[in-house]
Amino acid sequence: MNSTGLPSVAMGLLMALLLAPATAAERREPLRLCFEQTNVLPWRTESGAGLNFALLNMVEQRLNLRFEYQSIPWKRCLAQLKANAVDGAFAVSYKPDRRELGEYPGGQVVDASKRMHIDSYMVLRRKGSKVEWDGKSFRNLDGTVGFQLGYSVGDVLRGLNVEVDEGSQRADELARKLIAGRVAAAAVGGSDAYSLMHGPLAGQLEQLPIPIIEKPYFLILSHGLVAADPQLAERIWRTVEEVRNSPAYRKLEAAEGARH
Repeated sequence: MNSTGLPSVAMGLLMALLLAPATAAERREPLRLCFEQTNVLPWRTESGAGLNFALLNMVEQRLNLRFEYQSIPWKRCLAQLKANAVDGAFAVSYKPDRRELGEYPGGQVVDASKRMHIDSYMVLRRKGSKVEWDGKSFRNLDGTVGFQLGYSVGDVLRGLNVEVDEGSQRADELARKLIAGRVAAAAVGGSDAYSLMHGPLAGQLEQLPIPIIEKPYFLILSHGLVAADPQLAERIWRTVEEVRNSPAYRKLEAAEGARH
């Protein structure tokens, strides 16, 4: 016995419980997640709609967690993740240098089965332009290829030894630069390309049929969160996969696909 009146073994168990990290079911503080301050349909909107939020809402319910969302410019979002100022960021494609920013599911070998979704990058050109993309190289490229600031497709384009322009924050801004002749072609995310080709600028643009690349997009978690509670991180990533494969989410995904 000790001064608390509890046997020493019982006291040790009590202290271990008090000092253990909170489980998902016990966690009361929200996890802060940032995402890019732009609408990327059907995945997400600045107001919190779209399939990414539907998936994360289901993860919250299954794990009894609460997520708090911050819509901010993409480079700032990634910088806050690196600084552990947020607990996670979505939707993030894989680049080796992004391992400095946060943790991907699967550790050293990224587990694509725990992705949030897959999307592609498409090539847009001005209407009447002769720029072509055959899946391996550009032809008739008479200038730079533009892409949005901080986007991973920039590494792909640099690997093709083409001149690039990374000066645009938004897809519509990049499209206007393309129409004005300030870039020769634009590499745009598949959902952004769809929106542009069904929006007011569509009459001045053409989309080439072959994607530059298709990539999985992840919820990546901060180094601080994973170090403090690796079991919670694994539960979150596992539940992302379970929700994405669930009938309820697949029904939502099919409905959004029919709309877009």
